[in-house]
Amino acid sequence: MSKLTPRQIKAQETKKNLLETALALFHKKGFDHVTVDEIVTSCNVSKGAFYVHFNSKYDIFQEKFKDIDDFYLSFVPEIPKDISASEKILIFYRGQMTYLRDELGKDLIRTVYSSALSLTINENHYLASPDRNLYKVIESFVKEGIQSEEFKEGPTEEDISMLITRCMRGTIYDWIIFGDKLDPVEEIQKFTSKVLDGLKK
Repeated sequence: MSKLTPRQIKAQETKKNLLETALALFHKKGFDHVTVDEIVTSCNVSKGAFYVHFNSKYDIFQEKFKDIDDFYLSFVPEIPKDISASEKILIFYRGQMTYLRDELGKDLIRTVYSSALSLTINENHYLASPDRNLYKVIESFVKEGIQSEEFKEGPTEEDISMLITRCMRGTIYDWIIFGDKLDPVEEIQKFTSKVLDGLKK
């Protein structure tokens, strides 16, 4: 792997600074009340520098979700291969919620989700995109469970994946609402276990 040039390192630092500054401003003032001008002024960079890295304010969220999804993908090899699909899903979700709780924190997750949801949700919205690593990982475990006949006949792969990913989204939503009254790591295990029990043969 070739070594990064000083210019490439500077570009990476600028992008990281823009991302973190924008998220902090969105948290403080709300997505709609923050302009690109304000972001670049706070970072002491030009507007052109912003558009080198992002097409719009919305791209900030795309970037953050991609970072989060990259972590999810890196976590998969740590899951034992010789366990059931249900166990894999529960371990994956435990890792996911531990990462969100301990590494990113509730305030950042609230900012990212609430600001992203203030935008129009359509089939191109990153939160709903089936191309997200998160959804692909869950789908692969569901497919495994169907092939091994762990799950009962009737519900399709899409049906089961939808139910299981709703457990995750619901847990994040409740964590944002109830804060410290709810531990997302414990909650995802309880919630998803009940759904999985209902799907098993």
